[in-house]
Amino acid sequence: MVAQMTADEPTPVLSQNLLLSIAEQLKMPLQQIARHAELSQLSATPADLGAIQATADTALSLIDNYILAVKLALEEPYGLGLATEPVSVSAVLYDVGQQLHTHAKAYGVGLELSIDGKYGPVMAHRTALQAALTSLGYSLIEAMPAAESSQLRLQLAAHRCRYGIVAGLYSDMRQITTDALRQGRLLHGHSRQPITAVSHTSGAGMFVADALFAAMRSQLKVSRHHNLYGLGAIFQPNHQMQLV
Repeated sequence: MVAQMTADEPTPVLSQNLLLSIAEQLKMPLQQIARHAELSQLSATPADLGAIQATADTALSLIDNYILAVKLALEEPYGLGLATEPVSVSAVLYDVGQQLHTHAKAYGVGLELSIDGKYGPVMAHRTALQAALTSLGYSLIEAMPAAESSQLRLQLAAHRCRYGIVAGLYSDMRQITTDALRQGRLLHGHSRQPITAVSHTSGAGMFVADALFAAMRSQLKVSRHHNLYGLGAIFQPNHQMQLV
């Protein structure tokens, strides 16, 4: 959750905890890059530049999303507000799928796009929404192979609920529960693996997404979609656009 700040607290707890998670999370891609380079030297064969680039791109994207989360958190308490606009959730989910494609392929995870029904845009910060869903996707993709999932597929979905439009990511991982998410939030910043029921990593992507959704006055929640388990957030439709 985003910490409330005052003028006497220029450094939010949010940034400290997220920085710890990011630092822990970055060990894995840096180790992978180092191993690729080491194997290339030992075998005298060219390094797998595609794998190295994909690993580096994922790490850089997570850092960029962390920076965005901190910037937005700094804006909100001082009344600067976010520049929201009418956003097409389906278009954002498509772009997220494109961004996650290489990462998902590396873990043997298939991506699906599921849009239930037709509805207009929602009010959101487009860059933050895409960053949140992408960060969430990174964490879930990495968690799936070790979660004993019967099907390695991740569904990027949007559907209507009684409170608005839900945008989220779903799989058959039954470990994704409200209790697991609650425990992860409590242990965030105090444990190397705060959400062990779901992920064996630091889960940095989930907490970056949590912060970005909070900055948009929404919240990361556990939800169900087509008998799948997932995480997402609710956004309000832009009724003015719908009336035109």
